[in-house]
Amino acid sequence: MSVTIKDVAKMAGVSISTVSRVINNSKPVSNDIRVRVTEIIEATNYVPNPIARSLVLKKSNFIGVIVPDISNYKIGEILNGIEEIGKMYDYDILLCNSYGELKDEIKYINLLINKQVAGILFVSWNLKQEAVDIITKSNIPSVYVSKNAKDFDVFSVGIDHERAGYDVGNYLISKKNEDIIFMSPDHTSQTINSLIIDGVRRAFKESGRVFEENKLKYIKADTISAYEFIMDYIKSGQELPDAFFATNDDMAAGVINALCDNNIDVPKTVSVVGYDNTRIANIIRPTLTTVEQPLYDIGAISIRILIKKVEGFEMKEKNITLPHKIIERQSSI
Repeated sequence: MSVTIKDVAKMAGVSISTVSRVINNSKPVSNDIRVRVTEIIEATNYVPNPIARSLVLKKSNFIGVIVPDISNYKIGEILNGIEEIGKMYDYDILLCNSYGELKDEIKYINLLINKQVAGILFVSWNLKQEAVDIITKSNIPSVYVSKNAKDFDVFSVGIDHERAGYDVGNYLISKKNEDIIFMSPDHTSQTINSLIIDGVRRAFKESGRVFEENKLKYIKADTISAYEFIMDYIKSGQELPDAFFATNDDMAAGVINALCDNNIDVPKTVSVVGYDNTRIANIIRPTLTTVEQPLYDIGAISIRILIKKVEGFEMKEKNITLPHKIIERQSSI
């Protein structure tokens, strides 16, 4: 059974408020009482209730973090950066998994407000005005990680996905690929994938190339779906393109596996390029050429900015765009 502040007070022969003063150093206490209470706390391994302590100090050491999918590798890498920097500055994380649903995002925002968190770090696939309005109204410091965060008057951290797609387009063109198939998991507007493809379109236009829309294939964003797509493509007897570009590494890995299972040489016969530079890019053989997002840095910088806001520092730059780069490996020539 855990020791309570009431137990500590009883053992020390003082009031609960006196124990609280010792813990929080909020009001003067005689030295002998401070020593006695401290010794009992150490002997009993008493841990103060952090929420109660924040009420006394009028300062919380909790950062609320809302993410759309905790199982997603990219989100995991961002969280690694958030948690590590948070610990460095003695802030604990209250993590909420919204599954990308607005109603759940709003539910967790209100929960974090009620918990009196010091700040909110909001990660979203597609930021909505309703969520931003509730956080803004609460006056709780906040930072956002979302591809459309720049559409709002908020502090945000991320990369320029349209520019990254543009760089991929130019890379594929520079490698003399005439026939290219593009694979994306979403055909709707206002998604990261659509921004990437828009960037590719711009690169083609500027180079005088025609972007053939029938070469853009929409499939599920996983390795198995991409594998099955390529297997069906080969069985259909269609001529293989010079290159495949998939807007995430999982799909690109499925492409490589299917090509290799049909004894099609990658990259001598077909090049494959992915996006994200996740762990699978180095595990798959041949290793995958891909676009690197600095996911850990996105998390680390976003919480560092949030902590600065929480601690009263003036932040002038609202939208931080981190650099991306193409990591060239064995899957393309």
